[in-house]
Amino acid sequence: MKKVVVSIFVVVLLISCNQKKQGNMLVHGTISGLKKGTVYLQKLKDTALISVDSVSLNGINTFTLTDNVKSPEIYNLTLNEKPEEKIYFFGEKGEITITTKLSKFEVGAKITGSKNQDLLEEHKAMLKKFNDKQLDLIKEKFDAQKNNDSELLAIIEKEEQNLIKRKYLYTTNFAIQHSKFEVAPYIALTDLYYANIKLLDTVNNSLSKKIKKSKYGIELSKFIDNIKKTEK
Repeated sequence: MKKVVVSIFVVVLLISCNQKKQGNMLVHGTISGLKKGTVYLQKLKDTALISVDSVSLNGINTFTLTDNVKSPEIYNLTLNEKPEEKIYFFGEKGEITITTKLSKFEVGAKITGSKNQDLLEEHKAMLKKFNDKQLDLIKEKFDAQKNNDSELLAIIEKEEQNLIKRKYLYTTNFAIQHSKFEVAPYIALTDLYYANIKLLDTVNNSLSKKIKKSKYGIELSKFIDNIKKTEK
């Protein structure tokens, strides 16, 4: 009788394992240095952050998580040992690979398999150069104020304004050049929300029909409509 019960349990266990949720996006990951922990795959739904899949690891540091992606969007990986650190990435159909170290969980992550992610990283790398230059100007402006050098201060402030304009124009051109990818409306929403409405309109008008119907394409259109309503 005990053998029958054990056999039934094994069958039920195998069935439950085979019924594990399978999506059109597979996220394969490796976390060097991890001995035990739970990895969560999360995304925003409305305004709430939800976990769409998770896996508990004990003695191994590799995992696979999955979700059904209707439209490419931003996901994140988080680890129960480091809940304050999150690896953000563009999720889309297909297989995505993420490798990192436990000691540098967020900053050391390498992500491959997503074209939108590649473009997002390219854009972020250039924005970092703009932001670093802006930090230098802020320091120079502080020194000019400290020394009561109004002439130098005016020059620095003008240079700072030009830098901001160049950053907005770079982002606009980048989005237009990649208007067939979901990253285009995403960076417009995240990096042009303070820009002139004309730049947002320019990006929106450049999007392909497919991208206009994507998650971020729809959000960008709504965002622009709301701005125009408040300006009336």
